[in-house]
Amino acid sequence: MGHLSDDALFPVEPVFPKFSLASPDYQNFRTPVKSFKFHIMHYSKLPELQAYFKTHDKIKEYQGHSSKVHSVGWSCDGSRLASGSFDKAVTVFALERDKLTKEHTFRGHGGSVDQLCWHSSNSDLLATASGDKTVRVWDVRTQKCVTTVNTRGENINITWSPNGGTIAVGNKEDLISFIDTRMYKIRVEKQFSFEVNEIKWNLNTTLFFLTSGQGSIHVLSFPDLKLQYVAKAHPGTCICIEMDPTGKYFATGSADALVSLWDVRDIACVRVFTRLDWPVRTLSFSYDGALIASASEDLFIDISEVETGQLVADVPVEAPTFTVSWHPKQYLLAYACDDKDSYDRNRDTGSLKLYGFSSDSS
Repeated sequence: MGHLSDDALFPVEPVFPKFSLASPDYQNFRTPVKSFKFHIMHYSKLPELQAYFKTHDKIKEYQGHSSKVHSVGWSCDGSRLASGSFDKAVTVFALERDKLTKEHTFRGHGGSVDQLCWHSSNSDLLATASGDKTVRVWDVRTQKCVTTVNTRGENINITWSPNGGTIAVGNKEDLISFIDTRMYKIRVEKQFSFEVNEIKWNLNTTLFFLTSGQGSIHVLSFPDLKLQYVAKAHPGTCICIEMDPTGKYFATGSADALVSLWDVRDIACVRVFTRLDWPVRTLSFSYDGALIASASEDLFIDISEVETGQLVADVPVEAPTFTVSWHPKQYLLAYACDDKDSYDRNRDTGSLKLYGFSSDSS
C-alpha cells in the first residue's frame, strides 16, 4: 500500500473560475484543455413524462431495519435493492413485478452503515462503508461476506469504479482509500486538506470526481490521481455528486439548495435546478438520463427533466430525505426518509419506499 502526498498528487495549480453560478460569464466557462464551440439540439419529452407519472404515482413502503436508513441502491440488473442503516445491518430485497420481498439481512458491521454501492456489472456483489472503520463486500447469491477491509477512519462514503477494478472509500478525516478488488487490498491512500463529501468516477474510469466543503468540484485523473481541474460550483458546501448513466452529464447538490448540471467533457455548468429550499442531500439520474431526482429537508422529492430543467413530478414525503436511487431499467425510484415511528417518536422507522408503480397496482 502506498501513500501519496499533496505535492505528489497535485503537481499543477488548481484552476478556479473567477465567477459564480449567478454570473453570465459562468455559462462560458470551459476547461483549460479544450473548448467546444458546437451546440446540440435537445429534444424534450416533458409532456409524455408528466403524463406517465400521473398514472404511475403509487408509493409502496417496506420495513427493512430497526433504525434510520442511510443509503439505498439497486444492483446493476435491477433485480435487487439494498439498504444500509444506523442499526449496523444491510438488507437486500428482491424486486418481483410490482413489489419488493426481503431476501436477506447481512450483519457484521460494528457501526452504522452510512453508504453502499453495487458492482457495476456483477449483480451479486455489494460493498458497504461503515463507521466501524471497515469496508465489507457481500455476495448476495451465497449470502456471505466476501471480505472485510480495515481502513484508517470512520467511513462515510463509498463508490465502485465502473470498470469494477477499484473501490474508493472516504472517511470523516477526508482520507480516501483506493481498494484493488482483485485482492481487496488498499492500493493507495490520499489525504485531502479540505472537507471531502461525495466521490464518483466518470463512466470510463479515467477521471475521479469529488465534492468539497468549499463548494468546489475537484477532478483527478485515474489511476495516477493527478489534479486536472477545480471548478467553483457553489457558494456553499458541495454535498453530493451523481453521474448520468449516458456519460454526458454529472450533477452536484449543495448547501445553497441548488442542483447544478455539468457537461462531463467540458466541465461546464449547463443548467441549474432551483426548486428545493434546503441543502440538497442526494441525487439520482434515471436509467435513460432523462430525469433527475433530488431531495433534501423539503417535504417533497423533486423529479425534473434533465434537458429542460422543467418539473416532471413531486413525490410527497413527511420527513427529510437523505437517499434516493432510480432503478437501472425503469422509472421506479427508491428512497428513505428520516421518519419516526408513529407509536414511539423517539424511534426511527427503518423503512424504505418505492415510487412509480402504476396507480392500478395492488
